[in-house]
Amino acid sequence: MTGRARRAAGTVRPAPQEERGDVQDTIDLQDFLKLRGVVETGGEAKFRVQGGEVHLNGEVETRRRKKLRRGDVVEYAGHVLKVDF
Repeated sequence: MTGRARRAAGTVRPAPQEERGDVQDTIDLQDFLKLRGVVETGGEAKFRVQGGEVHLNGEVETRRRKKLRRGDVVEYAGHVLKVDF
């Protein structure tokens, strides 16, 4: 049975708490840039990240869906932003 069929049948169980905890403590790099107001749109975030203009913890990061965690440091266009939520 496929995942879609299981969902339709109502048999999908939620992930155990320890698996879900990590997901709740992360944010995508592109979403973080938008929320902090250093880019205006998701399209701009995509362009800037994939263009190599964003640094994560001192290294160029080109994956726009990179999961950020508490304590990570994002640098872009003269802004140094610490991830804390």
